[in-house]
Amino acid sequence: MKRSIAWSGLCIALATLAGCGGGMKQEQKVQIVDYHVHLKGALGLDDALAISRVTGVRFGIAQNCGKGFPVTDDAGLLAYVESMRGKGVFVAMQAEGREWVTMFSPQAIARCDYVFTDSMTWRDDKGRRMRLWVPNEVFVDDKQQFMDMLVERTVWILENEPIDIYVNPTFLPAVIAEEYDALWTDQRMDRVIDAAVRNGVAIEINTRYRLPSERFIGRAKQAGATFACGTNNGGANDLGDWSYCEEMITRYGLTPEDMFCPRPDGQKAIQRKPLPKLKY
Repeated sequence: MKRSIAWSGLCIALATLAGCGGGMKQEQKVQIVDYHVHLKGALGLDDALAISRVTGVRFGIAQNCGKGFPVTDDAGLLAYVESMRGKGVFVAMQAEGREWVTMFSPQAIARCDYVFTDSMTWRDDKGRRMRLWVPNEVFVDDKQQFMDMLVERTVWILENEPIDIYVNPTFLPAVIAEEYDALWTDQRMDRVIDAAVRNGVAIEINTRYRLPSERFIGRAKQAGATFACGTNNGGANDLGDWSYCEEMITRYGLTPEDMFCPRPDGQKAIQRKPLPKLKY
């Protein structure tokens, strides 16, 4: 598609519109774009567009793609892209699990405006596949060992998978979530941040889960990271509150230059990095 110039102009316009950013100068204000919205539950496309018009927040609508999810092959992904194109939203792929790299072609992936994933699904050193948000699928034999595996998997994802945004960042399963501050040490944070910065992967500021922590965001800002706002809504009821993202933008003085914008054709992550072999 011939849209590089228009695409760049759109991103600049979105980034410089007023609407958040607290005490920053007018020309530096950041306009919130929610890059992590799902059409789920009672939330349809028309409902999402209505919320977008009322709030002034533009959306990226994502389809879950991977093992056990609604879309599992190129045909499904391309059908989704075509159904959303021209509807006034960014069209995104949420790459689920680690198996996604074996299920889709680079050509089909590149039809999306951007791709994001998290580090919430992986196999541990004993070969057990875990989905960290499902309590009975989580195995924490040793907390420190678990954290080391989580960091190792996260860094591998950031270094090898062709993604644009790391979402639900630093998420911990319920069994250890209350120990977040102790378990996410500075050293562990810095390994993840370094991998994101080196590989040009934006870090989501998740407004629903208030992740990552303020400490993580501060360290990431100092390291030169790029950020993206996202909700990961479960339906309509938890979409519309971007206060955490707004707070972090203001607290750490984030400007449009610090914020993610989808790359034009020819510069997307999938076009810069090949699909890796399945490892975890």
